[in-house]
Amino acid sequence: MNMRKPIIEVKQVWKEYGDNIVLEKLNLDVYPGDFVSIVGASGCGKTTMLNMLLGTEKQTRGEILLDGQPLSTEPGIERGIVFQKYSVFPHLTSLKNVMLGKELESSSVLTSLTGRGFGFNKKKAREDATAILKQVGLGHALDKYPHELSGGMRQRLSIAQALIKKPRILLLDEPFGALDPGIRKDMHSLIKSLCHEQQLTVFMITHDLSEGFHLGNRLWVFDHVRNDEQAPERFGAQVTFDIDLRKPEQAEVVNTLLEKKIA
Repeated sequence: MNMRKPIIEVKQVWKEYGDNIVLEKLNLDVYPGDFVSIVGASGCGKTTMLNMLLGTEKQTRGEILLDGQPLSTEPGIERGIVFQKYSVFPHLTSLKNVMLGKELESSSVLTSLTGRGFGFNKKKAREDATAILKQVGLGHALDKYPHELSGGMRQRLSIAQALIKKPRILLLDEPFGALDPGIRKDMHSLIKSLCHEQQLTVFMITHDLSEGFHLGNRLWVFDHVRNDEQAPERFGAQVTFDIDLRKPEQAEVVNTLLEKKIA
């Protein structure tokens, strides 16, 4: 029995859009430092799940708790996200792209506390942004614009944007899917290093099972337990496997998934 307290608790969560049930009966606990790889066929609600964790979508039924309290329905500074398609601003340099995240955080916090915005410490923001860019290997590209960067470098910039706010939870939506194999390997090493250094709790959607096994310590497989061919929208997907990748005895399950190519 795990005596640690979960950072995220998912309790009897359903997600429906009208008569269309996307997810049903989700009951999951995630602990600080977990790296959860999420796989499953297209349309099984993986991105919907990520959006609920981010706060851009709300569950229809049930509850999602962060540190035992209802998860905010608005994205917060404790959660950072990296998409497959780079979420950087093309008209800003690498440094200013990352500084913007710090500026928005400062503005949001101050406005909520005082009702009006104030300037933020640009010198400190510049120092923090420079430090995180160096950490992701972009110390030489502070003044370069996104169009001057390679695909791997732009994804490093997206990661720096997410990490500048020092989130506790990092959400990755197929972050390496568009990268060449060699660059993906470099990005895997980077993200593992960053997660270890910053003690991040990570949720990552991937269509590459080997990537999920390599990076994660847990694997969630989303699938439909119940099906109705006449009304496929009637039943939602569930997490059919929650595999602890640290346990050797799970190897048989992992091999079965590889053979089925479930992702």
